[in-house]
Amino acid sequence: MPLTSEEGSRKSTADPMCPQPFRVESVSRETHDTFTLNLQPAGNAERPPFSPGQFSMLYVFGVGELPISISGDPEQARRLAYTVRSVGPATQALVSLRPGDWVGVRGPYGKPWPLQAGRGKDVLIVAGGIGLAPLRPAIFHVLRNRDDYVRLIVLYGARSPGDLLFRKELNAWGRSPDTQVLTTVDYGGVNWRGRVGVVTTLFRHLRLHPDRTVVLVCGPEIMMNYVVAELEQHRGVSAADIYLSMERNMKCAVGFCGHCQYGPYFICRDGPVFSYQQVRGLMGKHEL
Repeated sequence: MPLTSEEGSRKSTADPMCPQPFRVESVSRETHDTFTLNLQPAGNAERPPFSPGQFSMLYVFGVGELPISISGDPEQARRLAYTVRSVGPATQALVSLRPGDWVGVRGPYGKPWPLQAGRGKDVLIVAGGIGLAPLRPAIFHVLRNRDDYVRLIVLYGARSPGDLLFRKELNAWGRSPDTQVLTTVDYGGVNWRGRVGVVTTLFRHLRLHPDRTVVLVCGPEIMMNYVVAELEQHRGVSAADIYLSMERNMKCAVGFCGHCQYGPYFICRDGPVFSYQQVRGLMGKHEL
């Protein structure tokens, strides 16, 4: 049985390994295999504050626990949102939950996107596939604090039109002042009228100012390798101004178990967000 809100709040404060009970408010389908779950804390418990880029450990009772990035708005006081792709038994059980079901939540954990570093600059966001989900809170933040930033540029690539996440939001973001949103797909099909190609092909449509640009990147690691190469070698962006969200198998989320070790770092504790300057010597190494 899940903990009561009082028990969950008390124990999660004392023990970082103890999940807090959250009730499923809604589950919405984003694509054929990807869903967004909106969760609310039990009773009168407060939702833990989080910063864009952080993640939680979600425990499906009787099934297991998963690290999932928070994809919702940091300013929504009573809700945590998680966008999950169903790829195995645990994620399938998670996205199969219904309103009123319970989930255990630990966290938030990890280092967030350094949005303070982008103040007074252009913010370039590059996402691949479900990598848009961890970047979505950062987009919410920039749009809400528009006077703190110059341009917002979102480049997003997916496998097919049916795999594009948050399509209505992409259109709405693109209509915001000083904001450019470009999408592309690997395979368009006969009815697709948009761009076709990998996400790096979108750079040809941009005019970047490398001395005043901060870049946030999330997606498959091979995609991030090509993105940082394009930025550093051909666009003149400093490695110190490029930030990546890395993914590894996380179990404890607090740096105890060692499952997510990445060279000298633990992804759960020292990341998931790193500057490219930190990890440039590690990326691309087999089984690291």
